[in-house]
Amino acid sequence: MSPDLRTAYLGLELGNPLVPSASPLGQRIETLRALQDAGAAAVVLPSLFEEQIEHDEIQFTGALEAGAESYAEALTYLPEFADYTTGSDAYLRHLEATVRDLEIPVIGSLNGISLGGWVEHARRIEDAGAAALELNVYFIAADPDETGAAVEQRYVDLVEAVRAHCTIPLAVKIGPFFSSVGDIARRLVDAGADGLVLFNRFMQPDLDLDAMTVDTTLHLSEPDELLLPLRWIAILRGRVDCSIAATTDVLRDLDQWLDEHGYDSVQQMRGAMSQEHVPNPVAFARANYAHLVTSFVSPYDWRMAEPEGELHA
Repeated sequence: MSPDLRTAYLGLELGNPLVPSASPLGQRIETLRALQDAGAAAVVLPSLFEEQIEHDEIQFTGALEAGAESYAEALTYLPEFADYTTGSDAYLRHLEATVRDLEIPVIGSLNGISLGGWVEHARRIEDAGAAALELNVYFIAADPDETGAAVEQRYVDLVEAVRAHCTIPLAVKIGPFFSSVGDIARRLVDAGADGLVLFNRFMQPDLDLDAMTVDTTLHLSEPDELLLPLRWIAILRGRVDCSIAATTDVLRDLDQWLDEHGYDSVQQMRGAMSQEHVPNPVAFARANYAHLVTSFVSPYDWRMAEPEGELHA
């Protein structure tokens, strides 16, 4: 008998835990249909960006141009307003068409940092038939005059505002750069989040020293990036009352893995490696850290690599 892959996410009953996240793959219904046929249990559409729903184009253009002459790279660092090719109306039409075409739940996505038009468009996404909504909060706290508490409150206020005007399940995609991920996770859930997506991949621009420009090449995720969300899922499991999803992960041969390891279902496996089973999580983390550092043997250390008693010049 094959293991039972069914699970729940944001209150949605899914056939398995595989949900393709927001990406350019979701721009075409044909591609979304192919993902569904390949086994995706739900899909998250590409994000509707805050900049796309800005009502005052002049205000937005002014923000882009502010300080543009200060640095050479600033002239090309941000795209012009016209480069955002998908407006909010087109996004909603795509969402409605996708909901009609697919048999699996379709989750909408909003990307931004301020209240602005988020509340209104969150409601419009709900009205367009989205099964849930993901808030992708992409915010770099680059202002040294803004405190960490103010940054966290920005997230909480955003979730509270959207929750007050929407009834569909709400997930919040955050980054790992908080002094206490556990505390902000609890505050977001208290503010109305039904799920957390760990973690947002912030762009890491490089500098082209020959052209004196900012290189914003998009680097796709690597397998090692999964370690950070896995760690925090293990820590938060059982400590926050919400769904928790990992990003940067690709699910392969889940059915075979569950069967080989003696699991009858996904539900049976959930939380198997969480810190719920550790009496003292802080001591556990410190002990593992100390063991890793003290037991590491560098392949470049000849004193550790050579047999005892042999000396080489």
